[in-house]
Order: sequence, then structure tokens, then C-alpha cells
Amino acid sequence: MAAIPRVALLIETSREYGRDVLRGVMRYARLHGPWAFYITPGDFMQAVPKIKQWGGTGIIARIETPAVGKALLATKLPIVAMDLDVAQLESGSLLSRCSELSSDSSHAAELAAEHLLERGFRNYGFVGVADRIWSQRREAAFSAAIQKAGFAPCVYPLPRRKADRQWDREQAILEDWLRGLPKPLGLMACNDDRGRQVMEACRGAGLQVPEQAAVVGVDNDVLLCELADPPLSSVALDGERGGFEAAALLAGLMSRRIKKPRHIVASALRVVTRHSTDVTVLEDTEVAQALRYIRENATQPLGINEIAYAAAISRRSLEIRFKKAMGRTVHGELRRVRLDRAMQLLAETHLSLAGIAAASGFNTPSYLGQIFKQKTGMTPAQYRRTERGESLE
Repeated sequence: MAAIPRVALLIETSREYGRDVLRGVMRYARLHGPWAFYITPGDFMQAVPKIKQWGGTGIIARIETPAVGKALLATKLPIVAMDLDVAQLESGSLLSRCSELSSDSSHAAELAAEHLLERGFRNYGFVGVADRIWSQRREAAFSAAIQKAGFAPCVYPLPRRKADRQWDREQAILEDWLRGLPKPLGLMACNDDRGRQVMEACRGAGLQVPEQAAVVGVDNDVLLCELADPPLSSVALDGERGGFEAAALLAGLMSRRIKKPRHIVASALRVVTRHSTDVTVLEDTEVAQALRYIRENATQPLGINEIAYAAAISRRSLEIRFKKAMGRTVHGELRRVRLDRAMQLLAETHLSLAGIAAASGFNTPSYLGQIFKQKTGMTPAQYRRTERGESLE
């Protein structure tokens, strides 16, 4: 009888993304195990198990310090590392030869940029953290997306002195930077923790969120986002699928079916909109009014004539000015808002496809399915299973 794999999980349980990864690992173990686990619940403090005494056979870990990295490498066990940092990815680092699970930082940033661009901002900023490759990738992708749209993003210059990166000192520095930016502006924070800090600095700088500064983070840590003031919009990552695939990879490494390191990516799914970006900023006040009317009434039967009437302009004028201001048609915006609502309902409810079509403003389930496949490459049912980790086998 084969021995039960004993896997050390050095993954934070205090953040939604880490818990999602753990859920994915657990799901794999239920389907293909049993596995035994070593885990130290908490934040990013890590305790490496005494592998010989414990009898470990594999490791999935976010490696926070050089000491932890050295200790894990010394075990000579198969390792799947999470989000290696800049130093760990250097060619001379032994950790660079490990398999890795990382988040799709580029697509997350593109989704955040698209989300802010849709709100009509002309000024944009990015706030990252030091020494994190995922923050650097998000910064680069966000800047590229904003530049492609014809705008010049401002990137927060991180304090050079490590002492100034402590939040009790950095807050004043970030507040000064925010005061100097043109308003109103759309801000991307590299993750939800940073997003909460950005909103705190906005308050200190006397800026209203979202009217003067709209903020979007990454990870969709629901508890952190909902407790923020105002609640923080965020890009959701598919950590559960990533965890499942990381576990499958580790199983292959432990059995020696897989001999070479592989890289797994946890995809970015969508922006979960909350009050921190619930704003429309346009110089064209009639187009702004049309946008507000669409967002407030998209789930109802709605035509362009009605939208034009609500904006107090002619249909033809609305169509021309809307396309100029937003880069898409009125009908395209109406369909986009309805599709976002359908995606939210698929992820968060057990409504039937017919119920979701009706609740999101689509005439029929078949039309919703057609539009959904065009936009996402998946059917609504496939998307729902992906969101819930039900298609991970």
C-alpha cells in the first residue's frame, strides 16, 4: 500500500487569495488523496517543519525570507513556490529552478485599467510595493494599458529608505504625492492591503473617494474590501484553480512523473465593483448622465431613445457624443453593463440561466449565452463552474 503524501503548506490563511489556494489544494487531495498536511495558520510568519521527523514528501510555500528559502531547499523535497520575488527569480538563485504558482498580474492590471477607463477619467496613478515582482508586473501592465488609451499614468515613487516604507512614516509621503496629482483621478493599488492604505492617504490628503480619487485593488479579499471606507473595488483572482493545479503539479513531482519545473498561473477573473470606483467622470455632462442612467436601469427593458431622453439630447447627438467620449456605442455600453451583472449573478447566486438572463436585462437565455461566449470564450455554465472551482477535475 502506497504511503500517504505528507505535504507542508506554508501559505498565509489571513488573506483571501491564500485561503483560495488552500481550498484548491484541499479539493485536489479529496479527489486524488488522501494527503496529510502540515500547516501553520496565520499571516506571513512561517515555521518550517522538521521534515525528517514529520516525514514530509512535498511542499507548497510562499517563501517570505532567505532563511525560509534556504531551509526548504535543504529538505531536497519537491517544491511549488508561490509568487517568487525579484531576488528569488534571479538566474543564480536556486529557488528560480523551483516550480512556481503565480497570479496573472498583467491581466489583473489590464482589467483594473479598463475598469477605470470606463469611468471616464483622464488622470491615472499606480501605487505599488517594493521588491515584489507581481507589483512590478502590475505596474508595467497598468501603465501600458493607460498609455495605449492615450493617457500618461503617474507611478508613485516608493521611498528609498526602508524606514520610510513603514506605514506610520510613509502615509505622509503618499499623501503629499496624492495632493500633487491632477484631479479627479483613477488609482490602481497593487493589492487590497495597499488599496486600503491608498484610501487612508486620500482621506489624509483631503480627497473624497470616489469623487476625486477612485481606487481599485487586486485579490478581492471580501472581508478587507467590505470593511474599507468606502468599500474597495478589486480584481478577483482564481486562486482556487491555481491551488488545485499546484497540488496536481506537486503530485507529479512527488511521484517523479514530472521531472522538470513548471509554471502555473492563477488567472485574473473580473473586477468586483464596490463604492470606491462607483463614479463617472466626463466633461460631457449629457454623456455622463446617459452612463448613469444605463447603470441604474440596465436590468430593465431599455432602448437608446429612452436613454437619450434621460440625457436630454437627441438620439443622434447621443450616439455621436457617446462614441467620442467612451470609445464605444451606447448599445455596446448597455450590453457590457448587463454582461457584468450576469457574471456577478453566475458567480454569487444559484439562479438558473433563465433567471440570470431576466435579472441582468437580456431578452432570452440563448442571447445571453451567445454574448457571453463572444466576450469570455466560455458558456455561462462553464464560467459558473470555473468561478466555484467545480470544473477543476
